[in-house]
Parts: sequence; C-alpha cells; structure tokens
Amino acid sequence: MSSNTLTVTTWSLEQTAPSDLRPATPPEGDGVRIARAEIPSPEFSRFLYASVGSDIRWLDRLGWTYAQWQEQLSRPGAETWVAYDKGTPAGYVELDAQDDGAVEVVYFGLIPAFRGRRIGGHLLSYAVARAWDLAERWPGRTPTKRVWLHTCSKDGEHAMANYERRGFKVFHTSTEEEPDLPTAGPWPGAFPAA
Repeated sequence: MSSNTLTVTTWSLEQTAPSDLRPATPPEGDGVRIARAEIPSPEFSRFLYASVGSDIRWLDRLGWTYAQWQEQLSRPGAETWVAYDKGTPAGYVELDAQDDGAVEVVYFGLIPAFRGRRIGGHLLSYAVARAWDLAERWPGRTPTKRVWLHTCSKDGEHAMANYERRGFKVFHTSTEEEPDLPTAGPWPGAFPAA
C-alpha cells in the first residue's frame, strides 16, 4: 500500500419529487437500449462493477464472495438497469429501495470505452424515472419519496455535472483523506491514468 494519501470530497445529492427529474435527450440512432437485469446474477453484476469502476478506484466490492453478491442483488427493491450499445453492455445503474421511501442510486457509470457518447445522461434519466416508480414493481413497498446518491472527486470528470443537469441537489458534503491506491484496471495498462 502506498504511503501517499488522496483528499477525497464526497457529495450527497437528492431529488425530493418526481418533477425534479430533468431527463437527458436520448442518444441519436437506435443502437442504445436500456433493460432491467431481472434475474440476479453475481457474475454479471461483478463484471459491470469491475468494468465501470476499473479506472476510478471502485474497490469496495472487489473482495465480495459470490454469496455476498447474491444477497445484495436478491433483496426486494434492489434493481440493476443496464445500457446496451448495439447489444454490448455499456454501463449500468444499481438501485436500492430503502424502508423509509427513499431509493438510493448505489452505483452508476459507464464502461470507459462508452463514455462521451451521451449514453450516461440517458441511462441516469431512465434509472431515476424507474426509481420514482419502483413501488409499482414491488407490491407492498412504500412509494418513493426521495431518490438520492453520492459521488466523489474520484468519480468521472463529468459525473457531478450530469447529476446536477438531471435535477439532483447537494444536501451534504464531506472531505477525508484516503490511501492513494492504484486503480484496479481490468488488465494492466488498459486505461492509463489521466
């Protein structure tokens, strides 16, 4: 482990009404589609997590066991929505319904090769709309009263602007020092640090 540290700022953002959502314009053409991964698949979810987070230090779930992934994905109100570009997974959103009517956008992002194609705003818009109507798919759940997420200074350079353009507002900010760990990368040298 490196003895160097990294100053990380984390922002928590929220929407408190469905009318807060300002949808992005979908990408041109008919190549991008979004579908819910309805069957919990630890293998697929781990692939998405590692592929999207490979260059931005998503490390917290890399050591999870198959059983931990299965438990996370099988909870009522947990949903994974995947963007496909001409049939290839391009990115995903993981939603988590909480008992108080809140839905957290737990993870959101694009595989590096698909960034900059206007897929991210469309995927986020679609997933947040699904967060607002989540109770319709999960009978007995409290209707959504709030959709929230957090992002940090380690995330992609356009993440915060995308959240704000979609209508999210910051409600909490914190800063802390973390070990400056190397990015995981799907393989050595695939996405060199900027």
